[in-house]
Amino acid sequence: MAFNHLPAAMHDALGPLSVTPVTHSVPMAKNHRPGRPAESRGSRPSPAMILDRLATGAGRAARITHTEHLPPRSGTHAIWPDRVRPEVISAIEKAGIDHPWAHQAAAAEHALDGASVVIATGTASGKSLAYLAPVLSTLLDGSEAPNGRGATALYLAPTKALAADQRRSVKALAAPLGNAVRPAVYDGDTPVEEREWVRQYANYVLTNPDMLHRGILPSHPRWSSFLRALRFVVIDECHTYRGVFGSHVAQVLRRLRRLCARYGADPVFLLASATAADPAVAAGRLTGLPVVEVSDDASPRGELVFALWEPPLTDLHGEKGAPVRRTATAETADLLTDLTLQGVRSVAFVRSRRGAELISVIAKERLAEVDRSLPKRVAAYRGGYLPEERRALERALHSGELLGLAATTALELGIDVSGLDSVVICGYPGTRASLWQQAGRAGRSGEGALAVLVARDDPLDTYLVHHPEALFRQPVESTVLDPDNPYVLAPHLCAAAAELPLTEADIALFGPAVPELLPQLEAAKLLRRRASGWHWTRRERAADLADIRGGGGRPVQIVEEGTGRLLGTVDAAAAHTAVHEGAVHLHQGRTHLVRKLDLEDSVALVEQAEPPYSTVARDTTAITVLETDTEIPWGQGRLCYGSVEVTNQVVSFLRRKLITGEVLGETKLDLPPRTLRTRAVWWTVTEDQLDAARINPEILGGALHAAEHASIGLLPLFATCDRWDIGGVSVPLHPDTLLPTVFVYDGHPGGAGFAERAFHTARAWLTATREAIASCECEAGCPSCIQSPKCGNGNEPLHKRGAVRLLTELLRAAPEPDEPTTPADDPTRREPTDNPTATPTRRQDPADSPPGA
Repeated sequence: MAFNHLPAAMHDALGPLSVTPVTHSVPMAKNHRPGRPAESRGSRPSPAMILDRLATGAGRAARITHTEHLPPRSGTHAIWPDRVRPEVISAIEKAGIDHPWAHQAAAAEHALDGASVVIATGTASGKSLAYLAPVLSTLLDGSEAPNGRGATALYLAPTKALAADQRRSVKALAAPLGNAVRPAVYDGDTPVEEREWVRQYANYVLTNPDMLHRGILPSHPRWSSFLRALRFVVIDECHTYRGVFGSHVAQVLRRLRRLCARYGADPVFLLASATAADPAVAAGRLTGLPVVEVSDDASPRGELVFALWEPPLTDLHGEKGAPVRRTATAETADLLTDLTLQGVRSVAFVRSRRGAELISVIAKERLAEVDRSLPKRVAAYRGGYLPEERRALERALHSGELLGLAATTALELGIDVSGLDSVVICGYPGTRASLWQQAGRAGRSGEGALAVLVARDDPLDTYLVHHPEALFRQPVESTVLDPDNPYVLAPHLCAAAAELPLTEADIALFGPAVPELLPQLEAAKLLRRRASGWHWTRRERAADLADIRGGGGRPVQIVEEGTGRLLGTVDAAAAHTAVHEGAVHLHQGRTHLVRKLDLEDSVALVEQAEPPYSTVARDTTAITVLETDTEIPWGQGRLCYGSVEVTNQVVSFLRRKLITGEVLGETKLDLPPRTLRTRAVWWTVTEDQLDAARINPEILGGALHAAEHASIGLLPLFATCDRWDIGGVSVPLHPDTLLPTVFVYDGHPGGAGFAERAFHTARAWLTATREAIASCECEAGCPSCIQSPKCGNGNEPLHKRGAVRLLTELLRAAPEPDEPTTPADDPTRREPTDNPTATPTRRQDPADSPPGA
């Protein structure tokens, strides 16, 4: 097992508009987020009116496939627990909050009782105040200790921007408390000269899991006074800690708990989450502790008008003559432009960094044609910007200087923006939880809001805009993570041993997989057992073995060739697809071409240019079965789940016209392959099943390939994944199964739980896949059903009708669904066998590129 294995996420009938203006009104109680004064609505148009204006124009109304109206609701008040200090209550009242909502008071009560608690309520429901009240009260108590720091608190955010924003909120809320509360951000942007002050004097430290993993825990002796007094650990936006990233964070938190115990502390964990299924179960797996759930949202909500929007088909033709829809990027840019012209404060959420930049550029150009002063009211916001650029954009957002923003999920989690009127979501964000998180960013001052989901030319998006019940009538997903994944656990055991020697007493803390892994770490000469326990044996930092973001290796720096200026970074795992030679890279609205990618020095050299196209990388994939854990008969075929090895190589890239997506050409690349051991679900069919489905050898490859593409596209509806988390391969005769086989695998070392969830929901998943293909209006296949824009085979062969017949026959013999066993409740992990021999298979579809935000 290679514990520093580089992860290889396999990348990178329309109805008329009918909207009735809503006249309901609910008196909103005075309870705002700390430090945010309520805004007067003034002459803001209603959400329905804004949508009506967007729908004017040729063919616009027909693009709206469904409109959902969520009515307003009133709030339920409570009183703060009497153990919250009166000074803190007074500070809260000075911030404009007269009374807490019932869920805020309940969460504070649990926290003061010493119980770890997860607050899982809607966006803008006051989750921050729910944990800040007990935290500030405890810090105030601690400030009266002889050393002035008798209690400390640690705040963890998934992004730097969120930590910075929370520091502003805490500082404003705690201002009446004087110097009793001393908040400070400690992350990679913190100047060296400030870090010692933070360690010695700050009592509310805001950071992220990356800094905790690489900076704080390995240097715990320097943090001893802080850890000794640690009373609370706040984990904000904890629903984002899922898959491999969540599994890494779970082990980082176990290391934190271990060191706290060493210094005599036993902190209470306070978790805040968007509405999620089984939040207490997910929070318990994340922290390793029993967690109390508070999920009854007692806050008021303004009305929300939610429109599903499908871009129209164009006269253009794509690969194999397939019809092409107008891109979601172009459509979103139009909507953001129109909203800005209306004076409507809006955010457009985009899945990729490049998409955010492109939408910003297009909107600026179109606004300039109307009024030269308007382009400066629109900007892009994404990860990878330098710290000073992020901070400037955040200030412009807070001041209202910006009217429109094209943003990645760096903003979804990053900034408390009050007064937004609308949110445009460019492409389904991967989960219903993320969808509602993004939509909830509008209407944050308790007023009505508009949300628009613009469908991409993608099987899942197309399915959703024509099946609104899958969005509005289904609960949000459970969070999937597996801390026992050996590829995750092993490097954290090394890091823990480097912090303090591991002992037998630590085994229960780190989980049941530890006894099997320790001998392997000894054999690899990473750990050595002595009388006092297991010790780290090497000179290098053990924390560097684990890249908790799953990027694998150090980030690639993007440098301007002529000036040497650092433009930003990209994760190592995404470098092959994002900054290969010839790739188009956007930064702050300026276009660059990548002239050279130096993988050895992790540098991409770029130069400014204005090509009339974008680039999309293509790759090939081969797969080998290592071990079959579970298999069940589907008639004569089989549905299986187990361990596989995947070999992936980026081989070329396409140049596409910016607005239309038309393919201009393909260029070959020479990049090294990447190998991944992971988990997969796969299904096989027999000769008799093929005969029954009228699948002859000439169309077999196309039918399997089409079913594979569509099933990858639909899986995010059933597993808590995004498309870039998974990949797939289809083979007319696979050497390991000796049958026609379709594989879908997790794009992370050791697996992430997504393939396992697919195995347990296979009947519903493949039924939706069949329906999505059959109901598409195209004749022979298009990007909305069976084509993938990044297929290594150039979408050849594909057979739409064959895929429908094949899935119909497969599902005919599928067993009746039992109660599924989810990976969050019953992980069935096995360690992959060593040194398998890879058998190449035909080139197939990888997952999409990571968003890099």
